[in-house]
Amino acid sequence: MSITSFTRRGLLAAGTALTLTFGTLTGAQAQTPPGVLIVGQIAEPKSLDPAAVTAVNDFRILMNVYDGLVRYKDGTLEVEPALATDWTISEDGTEYTFTLREGVSFHDGTPFNAEAVKFNFDRMLDESHPFHDTGPFPLAFFFSSVESVEAVDDLTVKFTLSEPYAPFLSNLAYPTGLLVSPAAVEQYGADFGRNPSGTGPFKFAEWRSNEAVVIEANPDYWDGAPELQAVVFRPITDANTRTAEMLAGGIDLMVEVPPVALSEFQGEAYTLHEQAGPHVWFLILNAKEGPFADKLVRQAANYAINKEALVNDVLEGTAEVAAGPTPPAFAWAYNDDLEPYPYDPEKAKELLAEAGAEGAELTFYVTEGGSGMLDPIAMGTAIQADLNAVGFDTKIETYEWNTFLGEVNPGLEGKADMAEMAWMTNDPDTLPFLALRSDAWPDKGGFNSGYYSNPEVDELLEAARVATDQDERAELYKQMQTIVQEDAPWVFVANWKQNAVTSERVENFTLQPSFFLLLDDVVKN
Repeated sequence: MSITSFTRRGLLAAGTALTLTFGTLTGAQAQTPPGVLIVGQIAEPKSLDPAAVTAVNDFRILMNVYDGLVRYKDGTLEVEPALATDWTISEDGTEYTFTLREGVSFHDGTPFNAEAVKFNFDRMLDESHPFHDTGPFPLAFFFSSVESVEAVDDLTVKFTLSEPYAPFLSNLAYPTGLLVSPAAVEQYGADFGRNPSGTGPFKFAEWRSNEAVVIEANPDYWDGAPELQAVVFRPITDANTRTAEMLAGGIDLMVEVPPVALSEFQGEAYTLHEQAGPHVWFLILNAKEGPFADKLVRQAANYAINKEALVNDVLEGTAEVAAGPTPPAFAWAYNDDLEPYPYDPEKAKELLAEAGAEGAELTFYVTEGGSGMLDPIAMGTAIQADLNAVGFDTKIETYEWNTFLGEVNPGLEGKADMAEMAWMTNDPDTLPFLALRSDAWPDKGGFNSGYYSNPEVDELLEAARVATDQDERAELYKQMQTIVQEDAPWVFVANWKQNAVTSERVENFTLQPSFFLLLDDVVKN
């Protein structure tokens, strides 16, 4: 029986008749089949086109279906070969020439070659490309320095950059650099995101909206066939429901365990996994209009919120208070001299009075749950109370994750004064370049949803991404952090240590500092 049959009709497993419907699962139905890993995700994916998505929730599926030219070495953010076996970089840092892996095919049977690589990047970067309209491509910023991609021969591809670009290889390892089948894009067009085809360890099998995404083992995978027969990703938005499903045996792997539920998974039947990574949880402040257009009011919000209480009481000590926009996991680029804004409600009141903003009304966008969002409803409620205690009048509007992104990513102008947000990034360039530059305002294609603008920050970020010396890059990033903390375009809240829990039937699973789920070596008994 195929895994698709399993997802639709059920199967016999471990001698027990099992009917598995993806809406509910009782304890009596909780013996999931061997070889099939059931993953409790935090939300429905937006798309399975790697060039079209931004959320780690989606990336966790995509990293098992696709490969890039390079990938992160297990347990690190260091780049190693994948679909490219090696590469050379010109002395001036503007040409990268990759030798491609021979004999690899996409899941639809078409060959992987240099023309396929060129198709992928031209589709994303060239507005005149015949399949550019299969976008939009929100993280095309990652490759904005690419001037051209040339298929030198069948197994050689050359990227020419407009200038040196330090994060280039790291960005190629990120999901935006994953490579899709050109034939599948040509066949499905804008619907490719529902009909994906890559070269990865698992092949797409089925997507049942709001119920499950199913992927099956690729026995011909170039890096060795996976141990699992299949993986079923179930979107379970409510954290309490996800916890209950895990305890009942309806899922085998649960990501982003709510802090209040950690104690329930201490027995021998479960393994709790933790892994530090580059994460920052923050509040976007609308610096273009309304109360937060005044820096004093933005600083007041930072003083008003008791971040130590959020980290210790709401998040149960699973995070640390953030000092600025760069996660400390990027040790080489992190500014250790910065101290977090202290909890000082009296200082907040003084700043509000100085700005003439006492009683300012705030609309606060909160999400029900999403990638790295850390108990967002409880966090939002506590933040609302702290803000109101110093004189703000804060009203919360709550949205489902993908709806939330649809409201926040296009910008807060005319809608809200602040919004929750979290980023997990691969390089210290990524988050500030995409979300703090003046040229990253939403109407320019970026994620600066609060419209922050500081020309000095812009200059520092532009200089850092073309610097080839890491010490020079680090100094530029540290200067940027100092200025951004003072300007307070965000409320800097927390840096999280990611977690997951697996059942005793799951072996060989580890979390990655990239926050991706890599499942090709996992065993399910």
